[in-house]
Amino acid sequence: MRILYLHPAAAFGGASKSLIELFACLRRQGVSGTVVTPRGPVCKAFSDAGMDVRPVRGLSQFDNTRYGYYRRLRWIILLRELLLLPFCVAAILRLRRERFDLLHVNEITLLPLGMLAKWLLRIPMVVHVRSLQRSPGSGLRTRFLNRWLGTYADAVVAIDHTVRKTLDAQLHVHIVHNGLGIDIPPLRRDSCDQAVVKVGFLGVLIALKGVYELVEAMRILRQRGVAVHCLIAGENARQLSGLKAWVLGKLGFARDVRADLEALIAEHDLQSHVSMLGFVGDVRTLYPQLDVLCFPSHLDAAGRPVFEAAFYSIPSVVAVQDPVPDAIIHEVTGLAVLRPDPVLLADALQRLAEDHALRQRLGRQAQVWAHENFAISTNATLMYGVYLAHVSCALGSGAQ
Repeated sequence: MRILYLHPAAAFGGASKSLIELFACLRRQGVSGTVVTPRGPVCKAFSDAGMDVRPVRGLSQFDNTRYGYYRRLRWIILLRELLLLPFCVAAILRLRRERFDLLHVNEITLLPLGMLAKWLLRIPMVVHVRSLQRSPGSGLRTRFLNRWLGTYADAVVAIDHTVRKTLDAQLHVHIVHNGLGIDIPPLRRDSCDQAVVKVGFLGVLIALKGVYELVEAMRILRQRGVAVHCLIAGENARQLSGLKAWVLGKLGFARDVRADLEALIAEHDLQSHVSMLGFVGDVRTLYPQLDVLCFPSHLDAAGRPVFEAAFYSIPSVVAVQDPVPDAIIHEVTGLAVLRPDPVLLADALQRLAEDHALRQRLGRQAQVWAHENFAISTNATLMYGVYLAHVSCALGSGAQ
């Protein structure tokens, strides 16, 4: 089975990591993969995973996510997508000389481009919905998007029930969690006798991930005299300079988040309380150092680091208003706070930092929960079943 993947981001993040781990399992079942993706660090990661990488300048997207949808000045972003479109079309046309069994669109923002690729290549399309969308019925764009999914996607896959709730209830949606390729983690240090509790953040450095609020929470904890140290690991989404940085900054489209955070750390004298680690290639070296994982995202959802940490018996503090059982179970696998507010984050982190027994109990329960929900073999088998069903349908239609 030969799959063509469309992946939207050049930076190495949770979506690319999840796809790589999924593909590693699918490859053992005879799946080969070609991925079209923007040039950047992710290309090497895909290549190292055994995928045939076709880099392009960028892929045109249509953003109707809950926080990134077009409004006011954000409509200007569509100009970029239109400018990228000729390069996308050229890349897809070059693929017409090759045979693919199925198209896997690795984020719903690529749906219009996926529809074009499906039409040009005449293959079934699986749309992987990873991000929260605007609520069904929230506008014409949302209605069109759900209609397109129902009409053109041969299968729709959501990464969890939180994402599923943001899609039209009438759509048939498969729930396939982001499986994690973690076997038996090494033993972590027991922080009961440690003077300082380590709090971790992992993810691409963007404002929506709540990293500014996390640094402010660390300032509050220092004022309270709580012995915690925060390790922030992740690739900087944007590192700009010159006129481009000034223009994008004025329009509110780009921030050099790492530079901002380093300035905040220096301003509040937090150097001994917050460490910026940059990109960590193998997170298995980082998790054993942590006692608590903090995911203070503005997206009202838990992310991949929460599930990874759980495998290492690490509880999480997550900003999510109405947690579902496959995101975080409040007071069982971690603590949920209503929003990424620095005071709320500081309160939750202080509670876990000062109550070793609670931290250990939540961590043990989180590990059991992670094995039940996020084992890579189980979720890869589910995805392979989706592939197989629609490849078989396409072959049956062709035979007729």
